[in-house]
Amino acid sequence: MAVNFVISPAVQSVLEELEIQRKKIVSTNYKGWGLILGGILLAFPVTNFGGLIAGLLVGAAAVIPGGVMLYKISDDTAQYKSRFKKEVVGAALSSVDQCLTLDPTNGISEAEFTSSQLFTTGIDRYHTEDLICGKVDKTSFYFAEVHAEYKTETRTKNGTQTTWHDILKGIVFTADFNKNFNGVTVVRPKDFGSSIGAWFSKNIFSVGDKNVVELENDGFNKNFVTYSTDQVEARYILTPAMMERINDLNQRSAYTVSLSFINSSMYVAFPLDKNYFEAPVYKTLLRADLLDDDISILGFMYDIVHELDLNTRIWTKQ
Repeated sequence: MAVNFVISPAVQSVLEELEIQRKKIVSTNYKGWGLILGGILLAFPVTNFGGLIAGLLVGAAAVIPGGVMLYKISDDTAQYKSRFKKEVVGAALSSVDQCLTLDPTNGISEAEFTSSQLFTTGIDRYHTEDLICGKVDKTSFYFAEVHAEYKTETRTKNGTQTTWHDILKGIVFTADFNKNFNGVTVVRPKDFGSSIGAWFSKNIFSVGDKNVVELENDGFNKNFVTYSTDQVEARYILTPAMMERINDLNQRSAYTVSLSFINSSMYVAFPLDKNYFEAPVYKTLLRADLLDDDISILGFMYDIVHELDLNTRIWTKQ
């Protein structure tokens, strides 16, 4: 669905104030890095003609002030980003739906991420932020950005080399399905040839081939394989309308989405190639499309929630 949002005069005033702060941050960053780069470049010819000590002194005379400028402006940058999330993104969400709330420092806990059974790879590093909560009719939902990683270590002649791999870098969405599921149903990408599909095939909740659910939707079956420990329940969950919604979401997403239905919740994980709800630093805030991408994410969520509501009308928790 299309989510309508118009920047209010109050938010516009905040944006104009933040734009001044943004320009100061950019200017200071350029000056700071310019001094550091200039100091390094100047140090080489001075070293050649005046010796190492002279080169270091000349370089330090520019590098140190540049570093101090960057250190001091880092606090302003953090404050700028925090105000943007709270006063701009928060206001935008409230204007779309007053029940929507944003908590920039909270997210999906690692324990819940693991219990969703979308992924079984052990997590070595986990970060989550920007928890958004809301309710549409009887359906409560929340979602947050998640970056879960695992590491591999390789022994080389120079020592141990650590490499980090993404389990998921994107958004995890969950909604109350208003039904206690008897089994576990998992919908995973069918295209295991792609890099992200390969990760999903290794990481998603492991069920055997005997648990494959045959669904009468060619478009859905082309993109996904469905597994469930309860075949009848899986068909109640994945109605024709629900499969069309998932297909639509998948087409609008950068990578193939993945879903699980467990306990009384639905989980959707979809990788993203950018962070949302972040203040731009090197682009102006005073543009009409400033929040278009952020608000479009809400459209994804509302599409799912509205379809969920159709199912909650025929199911109740036992």
